Parts: sequence; structure tokens; C-alpha cells
Amino acid sequence: MIKWILILFIIAAVASVLGMPRLAGTAAAGARILIGVVLVVFLLVMLGLLSIA
Repeated sequence: MIKWILILFIIAAVASVLGMPRLAGTAAAGARILIGVVLVVFLLVMLGLLSIA
């Protein structure tokens, strides 16, 4: 999932440089959502509420 976050941030940066603000905003928003999901899962694992077998 971290790989997808990095890919979306790269897409956002390239789209921003090339003058495509809608694509850049969409990619950045997708990356922000994935970061939130990763943080929630990480906190649940650290608190022991979710076990990954």
C-alpha cells in the first residue's frame, strides 16, 4: 500500500508540473486517503486490536 501512495504522489507532482490541476488534486486526495488507511491499520496493529497472521 505504501507503493501506491508513492505512485500517487509522483503522479500528482508530475501532473502539477505539467499544468493538470484536476489530475494532481485527485491523485493527491487518493494518496491522502491511503495514508489515513495505513495509519489506522498501523495503530490497530500496535494496540493489539488487529492481528496479522
